[in-house]
Parts: sequence; C-alpha cells; structure tokens
Amino acid sequence: MKRFVSALAISGLALAGTSACATKKHVAQRVGEVDQKVDTLSRSVEENQQRTKANEGRIGEVDQKAAAAAQSAQAANSRAEEAYGAAGKVNARADAIEKASKRLVYEVVMSEDKGGFKFGQAKIPEDMQAQIDQLVTQLKANPNGGYIEIEGHTDNVGPKETNFKVGLDRAEAVKRYLYENQQIPLHKINVISYGEEKPIAPNKTRDGRAQNRRVVIKVLA
Repeated sequence: MKRFVSALAISGLALAGTSACATKKHVAQRVGEVDQKVDTLSRSVEENQQRTKANEGRIGEVDQKAAAAAQSAQAANSRAEEAYGAAGKVNARADAIEKASKRLVYEVVMSEDKGGFKFGQAKIPEDMQAQIDQLVTQLKANPNGGYIEIEGHTDNVGPKETNFKVGLDRAEAVKRYLYENQQIPLHKINVISYGEEKPIAPNKTRDGRAQNRRVVIKVLA
C-alpha cells in the first residue's frame, strides 16, 4: 500500500513538471511572436521616418527652385521696367527733337464769328473755303512750308465726347478740302481734335462760344 501511494506521488510530480515545461514553451513562443511584431513595427516606423525625411528633402528642393524662379521673374520684371523707362525717354526726346525741328511759318484761325463752322456742323461754309484757298496760295508762294497741322475746336455745349467728334469732323473736312480741291498730299497733312479743351474765349457768352467753334490751320517748315 505504501508503495502504491509513493508511485502515485511520483507520477503526480512528473505530470506537474511536464505541465510547467509546456507552459514555459508556450509563453516563450508568444513572447517571440510579440518580439517579431515589435521588430516589424519598428522597421515600419523607421521606413516611414526615412520616407518622411526624403519627402522633406524634395519639398525643400522644390521650395528652393520656386524661390529661385520668383527671383528670376522679379529680375526680369525689373529689366523690363528699365527697358520701358528707357524707351519712354527715347520717345520723349524724339518728340522734343521733332517739335524743335518744325518751325511755325504761319497760322490761320477760322471761327464761326469770322464765317467759320456753325454750331454742331462740320460743313465748310463758302467764306471759309475762300480763306483756305488764300492759305494755299501763300503756301505755294512760300515753299518753306512743308507740313500742315489742322486743329478742330468746339465750345463746351453738349457732352465732351460729342464735342471731340465734332472737332475731329471739322478738321477732317478741311483736310479733305485741301486734298480734293488744292491737291495737297495727304502725308503732309495732320489732324487733331481738342474738342472743348482749349477755348480762346469764355463759353458763357454767345460771342465767346462762336469764337471757340473754330479750326486752326498751322503751316510748319
């Protein structure tokens, strides 16, 4: 009986030892799996960090290129502005030289109070045609006069746009008369309209407005 009890005790101890070993193996296996997952996550984190650094580097390069492009564009704009400024100075100088080179030979003013254009009209009256013919006679007698400038003017009655057009129509009418009736070459005739901008008399009176409705013909050498 004692031998049987001893055998049972020994068997129990053996089973307990076996169970403990199995538990340790299972724990070790699970720990290994966890370590593998941790290693995998660590590698993934490192890879993400490397990719982030690489992207940051590329972003930095793009920013540098964008800044360089912006500087180049600013420099190009500065050069363009300098070129425009230089061109403007050249044009202004050329205009000044051209004006200085043209000498006024004589000038004729034809206004309504002297038989010129009527209010709102661009038709040349007969009295005015006689003045133009006399001007051409003087021009032919004095060959120094090479160019003709015709200015159209109005009073201040009505819209500015309308007055500008009326002044231009009057100047163009004189130009056409010089070309068609006196055979003055068109390339020697220049027209401009000032509308109501350059009055020579107050527009408050009828006589003043009549004086302002005029055409000025300038002969330049």
